[in-house]
Amino acid sequence: MKKIWICLVLATIAGGLTGCEKFLEENPHDRIVADEAFESVNDLYLNAVAAIYRDLGGNSNGQGLQGTGHGVYDLNTFTTDEAIMPTRGADWYDGGYWQALYLHRFGQADGTGDAWNYLMKEVLACNGSLERIELYGQQHKDKVDEVEAYRAEVRALRAMFLFYAMDLYGRVPLFETSSPTAAQMKLRPRSEAYRYIVDELQQVLLMLIPARTNQPGEFYGRMSQGAAAFLLAKLMLNAEVYADDDWTDATRPDGKNIKWNVLGEEMNTWEAVIFYCDLLANDYRLEGNFITNFSVNNETSTENIFTIPMDKYLYDTQYIYLFRSRHYNHAAAMGLNGENGTSATLEALETFGLQRDGTVDNIDPRFYVTYYSGEVLDLAGNPVLLDDGTPLVYEPWAVALDVSGTPHEKTAGARMAKYEVDPKGTKDGKQSDNDIVLFRFADVLLMKAEALLRNGQDGSEPFNAVRARVWAPKRPCTLDNVLAERMLELAWEGWRRNDLIRFGRFGQARSFRPQLEADVKGYTTVFPIPGETLAVSGSDQNPGY
Repeated sequence: MKKIWICLVLATIAGGLTGCEKFLEENPHDRIVADEAFESVNDLYLNAVAAIYRDLGGNSNGQGLQGTGHGVYDLNTFTTDEAIMPTRGADWYDGGYWQALYLHRFGQADGTGDAWNYLMKEVLACNGSLERIELYGQQHKDKVDEVEAYRAEVRALRAMFLFYAMDLYGRVPLFETSSPTAAQMKLRPRSEAYRYIVDELQQVLLMLIPARTNQPGEFYGRMSQGAAAFLLAKLMLNAEVYADDDWTDATRPDGKNIKWNVLGEEMNTWEAVIFYCDLLANDYRLEGNFITNFSVNNETSTENIFTIPMDKYLYDTQYIYLFRSRHYNHAAAMGLNGENGTSATLEALETFGLQRDGTVDNIDPRFYVTYYSGEVLDLAGNPVLLDDGTPLVYEPWAVALDVSGTPHEKTAGARMAKYEVDPKGTKDGKQSDNDIVLFRFADVLLMKAEALLRNGQDGSEPFNAVRARVWAPKRPCTLDNVLAERMLELAWEGWRRNDLIRFGRFGQARSFRPQLEADVKGYTTVFPIPGETLAVSGSDQNPGY
C-alpha cells in the first residue's frame, strides 16, 4: 500500500542518516559519499530528496513536525487555551516543564529549544541536498528537468522548516550552505525571514508536483503544489504578525497595506490569502464524514493536503498523542497502553458548548469525535473499569493544572479522541496506520473566511460550509466566531498558538493562568533562542528572556 515510502527508509539506511540533539553538530555533507550515491537520477532522488521526508515525523522527543513530544507540536498546543497537561499526583510534573509551557514561563521550560535544533538541522539537511543536486546537474546536463524538479521540491521543504522556525522563534538565520559560518548564522529580522520564505515558495510553486500527494501512489507523502499553496495562504494570513519586527510595542502593520506580487498581479495580503485558498479549491474538497480524515486508512481523504505517512510495519515514525492522553485502564481495555495525561482545557470545553450541569443542547457535534468524556467504553462497547471495579468516567470540568488531591485527580479532563483507534497498533499504540494530518482543506476554508472578513467582505459561505459538513447550524461569520470555529474544527492539530497570536489573544489570562507582564508586553509570542545558536552567531536573545 505504501511502497513509495519504503524507499525513504532505504534512503536513510543507504545514507547513514543519524539524528543529533544539537543541529550545529550535524554535517549533511558527511551523510553520503557522492561518488557512491549519485550514479543515477533515482540515486539522486533517494539520497538527496527522499531522505529528508523521513524526518518529518520521529520517534523520540524533539523530532518531527508532529507525532512526538517536546517539539513543534507541544510548543504550539500546550501554551494555549486548547490543551493542558495536569500534574496527577506523582505523574506529569516532569520538572515543571508542562506547567511552564501553560503558564508562559518559557525561560523556565528546559527543552523549548528542541524544536529549534530539529528545524535548523533540517534546514542544514536541505542545504546539503541542494548542493548535491547542483553538483549532479553540472555533471548530467541531459537531466535538466529532473534536477530542476528536485531542486524546487527541496527548496519548498526548506521553506516549510523555516516557516515553523520563524513562527515559533521570530528571528532565524538565512544560510544556504550545509557548512554555515558564524556570520551566516546571524539571526535575521523576522520581516526579512518572512519575505525570504514567501519568495522561495512563490518561485518554486509551479515547479512542484501538481498531483495530490496524500494518497498512495508515485508521489505519496511528498511536497506538492497544494502543500506549498497552503503554506503561502498561512503565511499571508499571518502577515501582520510576521511583518512586525518589534512584537513588544503593541502595534502591527495593516494587512491591507502589505502588498504582494502573486503571479504578476499586485494584491494586498488578504487578497493573496483568498487567491491561494481558491487555488486549493481546484483539487481538494471537504470529506463528507469529518472522521474519515483521521481514520486508520485516511489515505483516501479528499480533504487532507499534506500528511506524514504512517505504517507500523514499514516505518519507525510514532504518533504518541492518543497514547499520552488515555487513562491507563482505558488504553489497556483496547489492548494498548496509555500515560493518563493530556486533557482539554476548561476554555476548550466552553468553546465546544459543554455545560457544567451536563445538558447537551448546544454541544458542537465535533465534541464527540474530538474527546472522550464521561463514561468510557472499550471498542466492543463495554464499560471500562477502574482497578476498584467501578466504571471509568472522565470528569471534564475537574481538570486542574497542579496537584489537586481530589477524588477525580486521575480521571479529570476530556481526553484526546480525534484519530481513530488502530486496534492492531504497535509500540503501545504509538505506531498505527493513521497518516498524521498536517494540512487539510477545512483549514483552507476557514483561512478564506477570515481573510474575506479582514478585507471587509463576507466570509459566510466558506465558514458555514465547514459547519454544514458536521450538521452544525449556521452561525454569523464574525472574527470571534472564526476563532472559535478554528478550535472546533482543528483541535489537537497544532495550530492554536498560531491562531491566538494572530487574533491578539495568546497572552490573555485563562483558567489556572494569570496574565504575566511578559504576556502583556508581547514577549511570549516567540520562544527564547537556544544559547548555542546565540554563542555561535553573536546574536542577541529575543526580548524578555
